Amino acid sequence: MLPRAIKRLLHQATLSDQSYRFMFDRAPDDEFVVIDCETTGLNVRTDDVVAIAAIKIRGNRILTSARFEAIVHPDSELEAEAIKIHRLRRSDVEASPIVWKVLPGFLHFIGPRPLIGYYVDFDIAMLDKYILPLVGIELPNERIEVSRLYYERKYGNAPPNTPVDLSFAAILHDLCIPSLGQHDAFNDALMTAMMFLQLRDLTRRGVRIPRQRTSAVFNPIGA
Repeated sequence: MLPRAIKRLLHQATLSDQSYRFMFDRAPDDEFVVIDCETTGLNVRTDDVVAIAAIKIRGNRILTSARFEAIVHPDSELEAEAIKIHRLRRSDVEASPIVWKVLPGFLHFIGPRPLIGYYVDFDIAMLDKYILPLVGIELPNERIEVSRLYYERKYGNAPPNTPVDLSFAAILHDLCIPSLGQHDAFNDALMTAMMFLQLRDLTRRGVRIPRQRTSAVFNPIGA
Protein backbone atom coordinates (compact mmCIF):
# COMPACT_ATOMS: atom_id res chain seq x y z
CA MET A 1 0.00 0.00 0.00
CA LEU A 2 1.43 3.38 -1.02
CA PRO A 3 2.16 5.96 1.71
CA ARG A 4 -0.40 8.75 1.88
CA ALA A 5 2.14 11.42 0.82
CA ILE A 6 3.02 9.50 -2.36
CA LYS A 7 -0.64 8.92 -3.16
CA ARG A 8 -1.29 12.66 -2.85
CA LEU A 9 1.56 13.42 -5.26
CA LEU A 10 0.15 10.92 -7.76
CA HIS A 11 -3.28 12.48 -7.41
CA GLN A 12 -1.84 15.93 -8.04
CA ALA A 13 -0.08 14.70 -11.14
CA THR A 14 -3.29 13.29 -12.61
CA LEU A 15 -5.51 16.28 -11.78
CA SER A 16 -7.16 17.14 -15.10
CA ASP A 17 -8.56 20.53 -14.04
CA GLN A 18 -5.90 22.68 -12.41
CA SER A 19 -8.51 25.01 -10.93
CA TYR A 20 -8.99 22.29 -8.28
CA ARG A 21 -5.41 22.36 -7.02
CA PHE A 22 -6.76 23.90 -3.81
CA MET A 23 -7.77 20.36 -2.84
CA PHE A 24 -4.08 19.75 -2.08
CA ASP A 25 -3.52 22.89 -0.01
CA ARG A 26 -2.73 22.61 3.68
CA ALA A 27 -5.96 22.14 5.62
CA PRO A 28 -6.80 24.89 8.14
CA ASP A 29 -5.72 23.90 11.64
CA ASP A 30 -8.32 21.93 13.61
CA GLU A 31 -10.95 22.19 10.88
CA PHE A 32 -12.95 19.26 9.56
CA VAL A 33 -15.98 18.67 7.35
CA VAL A 34 -18.66 16.14 8.21
CA ILE A 35 -20.38 14.71 5.14
CA ASP A 36 -23.44 12.61 4.47
CA CYS A 37 -25.07 11.42 1.25
CA GLU A 38 -28.52 10.01 0.71
CA THR A 39 -28.70 7.58 -2.19
CA THR A 40 -31.20 5.54 -4.18
CA GLY A 41 -29.62 2.36 -2.80
CA LEU A 42 -26.42 0.78 -1.52
CA ASN A 43 -24.83 -0.32 -4.80
CA VAL A 44 -22.07 2.16 -5.67
CA ARG A 45 -22.05 1.06 -9.32
CA THR A 46 -25.76 1.27 -10.05
CA ASP A 47 -27.31 3.63 -7.48
CA ASP A 48 -27.26 7.42 -7.46
CA VAL A 49 -26.86 10.27 -4.99
CA VAL A 50 -30.07 12.16 -4.22
CA ALA A 51 -28.86 14.49 -1.44
CA ILE A 52 -25.52 15.78 -0.13
CA ALA A 53 -24.88 17.60 3.14
CA ALA A 54 -21.65 18.87 4.66
CA ILE A 55 -21.00 20.79 7.88
CA LYS A 56 -17.75 22.39 9.02
CA ILE A 57 -16.22 21.84 12.44
CA ARG A 58 -13.71 24.34 13.81
CA GLY A 59 -12.08 23.41 17.08
CA ASN A 60 -14.90 22.21 19.32
CA ARG A 61 -17.65 24.05 17.46
CA ILE A 62 -20.07 22.71 14.90
CA LEU A 63 -20.62 25.54 12.45
CA THR A 64 -24.19 24.86 11.43
CA SER A 65 -24.24 28.22 9.66
CA ALA A 66 -21.29 27.05 7.52
CA ARG A 67 -22.91 24.19 5.72
CA PHE A 68 -23.51 22.80 2.27
CA GLU A 69 -26.82 21.21 1.29
CA ALA A 70 -28.07 20.03 -2.08
CA ILE A 71 -30.87 17.85 -3.42
CA VAL A 72 -29.71 16.12 -6.59
CA HIS A 73 -31.58 14.87 -9.63
CA PRO A 74 -30.53 11.20 -9.93
CA ASP A 75 -29.83 9.50 -13.25
CA SER A 76 -32.27 6.72 -12.43
CA GLU A 77 -35.91 7.06 -11.40
CA LEU A 78 -36.55 7.33 -7.68
CA GLU A 79 -38.19 4.10 -6.53
CA ALA A 80 -40.96 3.86 -3.94
CA GLU A 81 -38.68 2.28 -1.31
CA ALA A 82 -36.16 5.15 -1.57
CA ILE A 83 -39.00 7.69 -1.29
CA LYS A 84 -40.15 6.05 1.96
CA ILE A 85 -36.63 6.14 3.42
CA HIS A 86 -35.54 9.65 2.44
CA ARG A 87 -38.98 11.29 2.20
CA LEU A 88 -37.90 12.91 -1.05
CA ARG A 89 -40.60 12.75 -3.71
CA ARG A 90 -39.99 12.39 -7.44
CA SER A 91 -41.17 15.99 -7.83
CA ASP A 92 -38.50 17.11 -5.31
CA VAL A 93 -35.61 15.59 -7.24
CA GLU A 94 -36.98 16.39 -10.69
CA ALA A 95 -36.79 20.10 -9.86
CA SER A 96 -33.22 19.76 -8.55
CA PRO A 97 -29.89 20.14 -10.41
CA ILE A 98 -27.96 17.15 -11.70
CA VAL A 99 -24.93 16.13 -9.66
CA TRP A 100 -22.42 17.70 -12.07
CA LYS A 101 -23.87 21.14 -11.31
CA VAL A 102 -23.58 20.55 -7.56
CA LEU A 103 -20.08 19.09 -7.29
CA PRO A 104 -17.99 22.24 -7.91
CA GLY A 105 -19.65 24.01 -4.97
CA PHE A 106 -19.23 20.93 -2.81
CA LEU A 107 -15.52 20.61 -3.64
CA HIS A 108 -14.87 24.28 -2.88
CA PHE A 109 -16.77 23.91 0.40
CA ILE A 110 -14.75 20.95 1.69
CA GLY A 111 -11.40 22.09 0.28
CA PRO A 112 -8.48 20.08 1.70
CA ARG A 113 -10.10 19.46 5.11
CA PRO A 114 -10.35 15.94 6.59
CA LEU A 115 -13.74 14.35 5.96
CA ILE A 116 -15.72 12.78 8.80
CA GLY A 117 -18.63 10.41 8.39
CA TYR A 118 -20.52 7.36 9.52
CA TYR A 119 -19.39 4.65 7.09
CA VAL A 120 -17.73 7.51 5.26
CA ASP A 121 -16.05 5.19 2.74
CA PHE A 122 -19.46 4.51 1.17
CA ASP A 123 -20.33 8.20 0.90
CA ILE A 124 -16.95 8.99 -0.65
CA ALA A 125 -17.21 6.06 -3.07
CA MET A 126 -20.60 7.36 -4.24
CA LEU A 127 -19.18 10.86 -4.72
CA ASP A 128 -15.95 9.66 -6.34
CA LYS A 129 -17.75 8.02 -9.24
CA TYR A 130 -18.86 11.54 -10.25
CA ILE A 131 -15.77 13.45 -9.08
CA LEU A 132 -13.28 11.26 -10.96
CA PRO A 133 -14.58 12.10 -14.46
CA LEU A 134 -15.03 15.75 -13.45
CA VAL A 135 -11.51 16.53 -12.20
CA GLY A 136 -9.51 13.37 -13.02
CA ILE A 137 -8.96 12.23 -9.42
CA GLU A 138 -10.83 10.78 -6.49
CA LEU A 139 -11.15 12.77 -3.28
CA PRO A 140 -7.65 13.01 -1.72
CA ASN A 141 -8.90 14.17 1.69
CA GLU A 142 -8.07 12.33 4.88
CA ARG A 143 -11.01 10.27 6.18
CA ILE A 144 -12.18 9.88 9.76
CA GLU A 145 -14.69 7.13 10.54
CA VAL A 146 -16.81 7.76 13.64
CA SER A 147 -17.80 4.10 14.04
CA ARG A 148 -14.09 3.26 14.31
CA LEU A 149 -13.60 5.91 17.02
CA TYR A 150 -16.66 4.53 18.83
CA TYR A 151 -15.41 0.94 18.55
CA GLU A 152 -12.07 1.90 20.08
CA ARG A 153 -13.70 3.75 23.00
CA LYS A 154 -16.25 1.01 23.77
CA TYR A 155 -14.81 -2.29 22.52
CA GLY A 156 -11.08 -1.61 22.22
CA ASN A 157 -10.33 -3.49 25.44
CA ALA A 158 -13.25 -5.95 25.29
CA PRO A 159 -12.67 -9.67 25.84
CA PRO A 160 -13.03 -12.04 22.86
CA ASN A 161 -16.55 -12.82 21.62
CA THR A 162 -18.00 -9.62 23.08
CA PRO A 163 -21.12 -8.68 21.06
CA VAL A 164 -20.43 -5.53 19.05
CA ASP A 165 -23.07 -3.02 18.00
CA LEU A 166 -21.81 -0.21 15.77
CA SER A 167 -25.22 0.96 14.64
CA PHE A 168 -25.97 4.67 14.37
CA ALA A 169 -28.67 4.26 17.02
CA ALA A 170 -26.24 2.59 19.46
CA ILE A 171 -23.74 5.44 19.14
CA LEU A 172 -26.47 8.04 19.68
CA HIS A 173 -27.68 6.18 22.75
CA ASP A 174 -24.27 5.75 24.38
CA LEU A 175 -23.31 9.38 23.80
CA CYS A 176 -26.76 10.70 24.83
CA ILE A 177 -27.15 12.54 21.54
CA PRO A 178 -30.78 13.30 20.63
CA SER A 179 -32.03 11.63 17.47
CA LEU A 180 -32.95 14.24 14.90
CA GLY A 181 -34.41 11.69 12.50
CA GLN A 182 -32.17 9.65 10.21
CA HIS A 183 -32.03 9.55 6.41
CA ASP A 184 -32.03 13.30 6.14
CA ALA A 185 -28.58 14.28 4.90
CA PHE A 186 -28.23 17.41 7.04
CA ASN A 187 -29.59 15.77 10.20
CA ASP A 188 -27.30 12.78 9.76
CA ALA A 189 -24.29 15.04 9.23
CA LEU A 190 -25.16 17.10 12.31
CA MET A 191 -25.56 14.04 14.53
CA THR A 192 -22.30 12.63 13.17
CA ALA A 193 -20.56 15.90 13.99
CA MET A 194 -21.77 15.67 17.60
CA MET A 195 -20.56 12.05 17.74
CA PHE A 196 -17.11 13.04 16.51
CA LEU A 197 -16.60 15.83 19.01
CA GLN A 198 -17.69 13.69 21.94
CA LEU A 199 -15.60 10.70 20.86
CA ARG A 200 -12.56 12.91 20.28
CA ASP A 201 -12.98 14.36 23.75
CA LEU A 202 -13.28 10.88 25.31
CA THR A 203 -10.15 9.78 23.45
CA ARG A 204 -8.15 12.80 24.58
CA ARG A 205 -9.19 12.22 28.20
CA GLY A 206 -8.62 8.46 28.01
CA VAL A 207 -12.23 7.73 28.97
CA ARG A 208 -13.93 4.57 27.73
CA ILE A 209 -17.64 4.01 27.10
CA PRO A 210 -19.05 1.44 29.56
CA ARG A 211 -20.22 -1.74 27.88
CA GLN A 212 -23.03 -1.96 30.41
CA ARG A 213 -25.01 1.00 29.15
CA THR A 214 -25.46 3.84 31.59
CA SER A 215 -26.54 7.41 31.12
CA ALA A 216 -23.66 9.62 30.02
CA VAL A 217 -23.46 13.36 30.40
CA PHE A 218 -24.32 15.18 27.18
CA ASN A 219 -22.65 18.52 26.68
CA PRO A 220 -24.38 20.38 23.85
CA ILE A 221 -22.02 21.72 21.21
CA GLY A 222 -22.38 25.38 20.38
CA ALA A 223 -23.13 26.28 16.78
